[in-house]
Amino acid sequence: MSLTRKLTEGVEANLKKHGDENVSVTMAMRYGQPSVTDALEHLAGSGVNRVAVLPLYPQYSCSTTASVYDAVGSTLRQWRNLPAIHIVRDYHLANGYLDALAASVQAHWAGHTRGEKLVISFHGTPQRYADQGDPYRLQCEETAAALAQRLALTDEQWILTFQSRFGRAPWLQPYTDKTLQSLAQQGTRSVDVICPGFAVDCLETLEEIAEENAGIFREAGGENFAYIPCLNDRKEHSAALADLLRNELLAWFSDEPSRSDTPG
Repeated sequence: MSLTRKLTEGVEANLKKHGDENVSVTMAMRYGQPSVTDALEHLAGSGVNRVAVLPLYPQYSCSTTASVYDAVGSTLRQWRNLPAIHIVRDYHLANGYLDALAASVQAHWAGHTRGEKLVISFHGTPQRYADQGDPYRLQCEETAAALAQRLALTDEQWILTFQSRFGRAPWLQPYTDKTLQSLAQQGTRSVDVICPGFAVDCLETLEEIAEENAGIFREAGGENFAYIPCLNDRKEHSAALADLLRNELLAWFSDEPSRSDTPG
């Protein structure tokens, strides 16, 4: 079973555990199966008339979260009887999310030698997006600062970076790979790396960060590189997302439970 499906089931279980018995949660993939269209059509066939869409992008970007809006809108344009729709725009400063991140770092430190510096790496986007008003960089900065504060880190003990860039145009900086190389060359011997912008681990975290960037750090003179896994299906993660939905949809959850209350 995929981590995303396990997380989906965890969110539903948490909602039911706290009294939202008839709320169901279904998974949809923006670039995979089941698609957003398939998920919405499944819900419509089940008779629901209230749907919450929670994009698993904590930080909003026109290149990620906005594409979910596009997918939902493209599907609903074909319908004649529209459900009530609520789309969660972002949750980069949600307390449950930040607490879960901090708990994952602390759990890692409890079982491993703590690195000299915590590298907080987010997926990069072209610099021109930020120049045109995309709030992604600001939200990444806010998440990183809030996480560092929860972990009681000094400014010297953590750094924000951006991974994955394509083409020749500038992307958000500092770049993760260049930063790790520079840290090692300057004498940093151990680092811990976390990727808070990803809800579950994927090729970009497990290969690009945990393997490729680990190699870059060691080749430049670093010794100990530790990748802290994404929140994945941790209980704190599913609880945080369930709480987020309750807070976003307080009026829905205060109603008499019905089959139509369906986060997706």
